[in-house]
Amino acid sequence: MKTQIKLTGKEKVKFNNNVNYCVGTGRMGLALTKEYLDQLAVVQKDIGFKFIRGHGLFSDDMAIYQEFKDRSALKKKPEDFKDYHEYFEYVDKNAPRIIEYNFTYLDRVVDAYLALNIRPFLELGFMPKKLASGEQTIFYWKGNTTPPKDYKKWTDLVTATLRHLMQRYGEEEVLSWPIEVWNEPNLPGFWKDADMQEYFKLYEKTARAIKKLNKRFMVGGPAICGGADKKWMVGFLDFLTQKKPPIDFISRHHYTTLFPDYKGHYGYAKLMPLDETLQTLRDCRKIINRYKDYKDLPFYITEFNTSYIPNCPIHDTNLNAAYLGRTLAEIGDYATGYSYWTFGDVFEENGVPFTPFHGGFGLLANGSIPKPTYWTFKFFKDLKDSEEKCLYRDKNIVIVKAADGSYKGIAWNLTLETKQKQLDFEIVLPKLDCTRASLLTKTVDEECCNPLKVWHDMGECANLNEEQIDLLKSAAKPLVATQLVDGKTPKFTIKAGRNAVVYFEVAPAPLTSDNAYDYSFYEKM
Repeated sequence: MKTQIKLTGKEKVKFNNNVNYCVGTGRMGLALTKEYLDQLAVVQKDIGFKFIRGHGLFSDDMAIYQEFKDRSALKKKPEDFKDYHEYFEYVDKNAPRIIEYNFTYLDRVVDAYLALNIRPFLELGFMPKKLASGEQTIFYWKGNTTPPKDYKKWTDLVTATLRHLMQRYGEEEVLSWPIEVWNEPNLPGFWKDADMQEYFKLYEKTARAIKKLNKRFMVGGPAICGGADKKWMVGFLDFLTQKKPPIDFISRHHYTTLFPDYKGHYGYAKLMPLDETLQTLRDCRKIINRYKDYKDLPFYITEFNTSYIPNCPIHDTNLNAAYLGRTLAEIGDYATGYSYWTFGDVFEENGVPFTPFHGGFGLLANGSIPKPTYWTFKFFKDLKDSEEKCLYRDKNIVIVKAADGSYKGIAWNLTLETKQKQLDFEIVLPKLDCTRASLLTKTVDEECCNPLKVWHDMGECANLNEEQIDLLKSAAKPLVATQLVDGKTPKFTIKAGRNAVVYFEVAPAPLTSDNAYDYSFYEKM
């Protein structure tokens, strides 16, 4: 299939590229591990996300909320107990409780984030066990998903944490970190009984407490998953209209596969048509726009990916990379910012992964091996760095003109939808301010940048050694190619094979050779 594109350089096409606004992570406690920080360092070097959002800020592994008995007020004396353990297990219902906050791990995590030039997008959750109203938990790491048994203790915890962060990192710094109240309360696993009115109570009390601490904090919600807009987004906006709690942004999640077919450790899911998935974002934006008091608020997609489970093999494929091409080209039409779930595969919702390629959410497989989707993000970041204006965009390609006069673009071929093994884009650019120009391409496809295939051919080793990791990293690099282009009549063809993502740029390339150097000498031999 061939597409002809002739540009004048005067075109102006809508393209809101905010690809590196935010990225997801499993839970904050994972940032205490070396592999996690190694992966984040790789991602930050190439893509440089501004914010990072994850679960578990208040879960017990972060150890922030501490509540214990005042043992100095116990009726029984220490000598009345058989041993140390009996003393600490003794229950005296009348003994007063002492509440303390321990920020040791929080400081360690945030210090590590800031060292990598990334900042928290704070998700408030889950519930500390000693503050929880019930026993319901989610995930391998047992995040408690019940409301607080005491809302005053909950808001005290939230404000004490924010106050500590401001004292440690500076008021202006911390006030720039968005704050989201809870995660996917429309799902009963994430919020007991998916009780909408109870979530509204949580949101209102939390938001008001935060604003009382400092009115400049940016707080929002409801962080619902897709498919719940007619009930939950409408309900939340009606609640805002009626109760008028503080709100600075609206948030939602976006996943694009059907219910998976589970086999063994894995869930195999089919992708939804992109027109259909993007329509859900258009429809949600329309719902928000109906409310005059809230239609101009920022709208954040605080989680998005293809599948919503961390063991879906599609995440590791070139298919995933091509699918995300059009998603990244269009999602900015409807959302102010968006956060890919997640940057890496140090992730434990279902437990510790068995193998480096296991269908994890991450842009990087464990071992810091880039998956094809990693490059989709890197390419869009490269467009953003140099973008002056967008000249062309359709379902398979985007082209921009950079401030320095060069032209850059990304083409993708989601074969599932195009039904083509190869797409050819014949591109004619306006005359360049040079006679000699260079076309640079970086190709990610099933042939030249497919570490999953190499791992499969190697025998799908679960525990890679250093040599195997290096080999897979070499197989995870785009194919780089160049060719000369006539600057007076710049014309070239970009070829995108099956599930390919191809980055390209055309820029002046005047010769600056050393004295008497002749590149063509070997052709004369």
